[in-house]
Amino acid sequence: MGRRWIMVELGEHAHTHIIPRLKKVIDGTDQGGISQAVGWQGGGGFQYFKLAPSLLKKDRWGQYVVNTQYNAEMLAEACCKIEGFTFDPSQNPQFYWMHGRSTERDFIYVTTNYLTYAQLVEISEEVGPERSLLILTTAFDSAGETLENLTLKKIPQSLLRRCDWDHDDYSLNVANLPQATAPDERAPEPKPVAAGGRGRKKAAQAGPGLFGDADGGEG
Repeated sequence: MGRRWIMVELGEHAHTHIIPRLKKVIDGTDQGGISQAVGWQGGGGFQYFKLAPSLLKKDRWGQYVVNTQYNAEMLAEACCKIEGFTFDPSQNPQFYWMHGRSTERDFIYVTTNYLTYAQLVEISEEVGPERSLLILTTAFDSAGETLENLTLKKIPQSLLRRCDWDHDDYSLNVANLPQATAPDERAPEPKPVAAGGRGRKKAAQAGPGLFGDADGGEG
């Protein structure tokens, strides 16, 4: 029919009723509702996402903070999504600062620890002159802003500026829909994907983490 739309469901019926019905509509075996009326023969596709908790919430003073339900990996992936990077943490402890990439030379690093100037200089040297690194952190020594291959942003302030407030019409970018399957092919089993953590490889445990003391920051 050439339509694109979004469904938001709560409860187990999303798995027990909605997904099985959609799969039947796609493979052409559904004869209920409008399918029979319009002579639907199958086709189309759908993507299934499991929503993560809200990334930001207010503390007792009314200030926005990062939701504590987010673990290190979820926060890194959410920040990658917001900043337009592909979440792809390096498995090599040497490159602990590679949480994601936008190109082969442009990377992102997310940390909740304070970064001193000495630490930023060390990271800058590891990144090298041929690469650039966006660092999202709760606090940093402002002297680090002079390092040409580093871009420094504070969280959650930088995330707040990316939010749309008081909108009642949010545009939905639906892309890369799966190709329609032939009538004799079974539709693949959809896999739940969380907005804040979609089951990709975890960041190297041996390298500095987001929340632990091993992050290399102070405070």
